[in-house]
Amino acid sequence: MRVMKWSMIALAVSAGTSQFAMASAQDDSKGFIEDSTASILTRTLYFSRDYRNNDTGPSRREETGLGFHGLFSSGYTQGTIGVGVDVIGLMGIKLDSGKGRAGTGLFPNGSDGRAQDEYSKGGAAVKFRISNTVLKVGDQYTTAPVFASDDSRLLPELPQGISITSNEIKDLKLEAGHFTSIVAQDQTYRDSIGSSEPGSNRGLRDANFVGGVYAWSPEFTTSLYYSKVEDYWRKLYANVNWTHALSDDQSVAVDFNIYDTKSDGAGLVRADKDSTTKLDNRAFSLQGAYTIGAHTFTLAAQKVSGDGQYGYGVDGGGTIFLANSIARSDFNAEGEKSFQARYDINMATFGIPGLSFMTRYVTGSGANTNLTSNGKEWERDIEAKYVIQSGAAKDLSLRLRQATYRSSDNVYGSPSLDELRLIAQYPLNIL
Repeated sequence: MRVMKWSMIALAVSAGTSQFAMASAQDDSKGFIEDSTASILTRTLYFSRDYRNNDTGPSRREETGLGFHGLFSSGYTQGTIGVGVDVIGLMGIKLDSGKGRAGTGLFPNGSDGRAQDEYSKGGAAVKFRISNTVLKVGDQYTTAPVFASDDSRLLPELPQGISITSNEIKDLKLEAGHFTSIVAQDQTYRDSIGSSEPGSNRGLRDANFVGGVYAWSPEFTTSLYYSKVEDYWRKLYANVNWTHALSDDQSVAVDFNIYDTKSDGAGLVRADKDSTTKLDNRAFSLQGAYTIGAHTFTLAAQKVSGDGQYGYGVDGGGTIFLANSIARSDFNAEGEKSFQARYDINMATFGIPGLSFMTRYVTGSGANTNLTSNGKEWERDIEAKYVIQSGAAKDLSLRLRQATYRSSDNVYGSPSLDELRLIAQYPLNIL
């Protein structure tokens, strides 16, 4: 689940003055080696879910792991057509687990139900650049709102396919993709989204998408995307984002997202089962934020109408750019409406740069699932984060995330749970 899309939207806004430049990027190429970068991101993650009042399932999931995310990105050869490569290497190491506590999504599990001691995966992509257009073939991360890879556990999802991104027109970003498989966060083989065994053939079929973002001004952007996943669904997505500075220390921001989803082909809805249903729904969210000094106050409303829940996952675990998709719940059931109140504070204003806090509360009602009708649920999240600003440990981030989830109507099969994540990340730039 994606916790908050606001940062990605903000990047799209700023792109109006930076990313979508008219000058040819290929003309500025210094060479394959000269423009190369290499980095390793180290992530230590403690993940715990305490299932309360759950008589039919586990009482607790608790694991700790250490992940290494290596990325080498070459520059482009000089000339009209630049050629380069991206190489990704991922490794996860179990630090703590147990047969009765496994299943957090951090590690692959063996036939005995125990987490593997270590696992690794990786891949590479060849990339070609003409002017400001890049074609990439192979293993690559994706961020399109209709096909987005997830990075909410120890190691990220890794899709395989072809993508093209063009910034030829000032203020306009166009992109398209054709993907055939995804390596899940806690697996090492392709087509492992929702599947428990290699070769199950229940993962991603061919997925295609096209869309773009246009920055009408540095403050106002719009997005429009279309995707189709064979035997699952087709989606339309639209976004409107507006930010405005009221003064030096005050600003407002409004963000609107909508998905229109319809079943396609066999009408599958889950990769781990041959289940089918009719999806014909609209899911939208409207979010507004007011910032004054160190404080940001956010309100959001979300609604799913039509037949079936908002379906995603086989097209990437991050493909839900809705305001109320948070730590535990997405509030995306059929007929569900939900509301959020959120507060953020940046302690840099008070002389502690790098330290921030966040809390939010979301309540949902009217949820229709195979377990309940007109169900209710709520979630409260608290987060504290500190990024070291200088010295030998510069950029080391420490984050504590706590979530409390309750549903008297058993909306998702786990009526009450408390979740805790402790995350330490350190990025190391080698080149």
